[in-house]
Amino acid sequence: MLSVELAKELSNQVNAEYYSAYLYLGMSAFATRLGLKGTAHWLFVQAQEELAHGTHIYEYIIERGSSPSFTDIAQPPKTFDGVYGLFEMVLDHEQKITKSINAIATQALQESDHACYQFVMWFANEQVEEEANVNDILDKLRLIRENRGDLLTFDNELATRVFVNPFPANG
Repeated sequence: MLSVELAKELSNQVNAEYYSAYLYLGMSAFATRLGLKGTAHWLFVQAQEELAHGTHIYEYIIERGSSPSFTDIAQPPKTFDGVYGLFEMVLDHEQKITKSINAIATQALQESDHACYQFVMWFANEQVEEEANVNDILDKLRLIRENRGDLLTFDNELATRVFVNPFPANG
């Protein structure tokens, strides 16, 4: 069974992952309003991924004999400072998620809960990929600057992203 503290931290992470999904859905709607369907699609896929993460953590809490606790999920912003500002916010948010995941890993190690530590390390490694992907997008957007033609080409590139459930055995 998970300790009370780890169950609480993991429950908070479920809530954080679901907030992430809300945030990315809101961003997707914003990109749609800008006419950037590829960007909207990329963010929608990101929202699906965050829901899968939250569900996987929820299932782990249950599997370890604990009960998840839930809090309200905050409303995400509705407007963003253009495409570059939007992805800057994505990076900032992913960095916060990384800190949260790292705190859970540290707590698991302090409690010598090696199973929980091993479980959380998948997410820690995933965050490295998440941040690298967003940094890559920001690098390309810096190169594009205000060139609308290049932005539309890049938007088409973002449209090619496909959601692959990292936990297909889960609900």
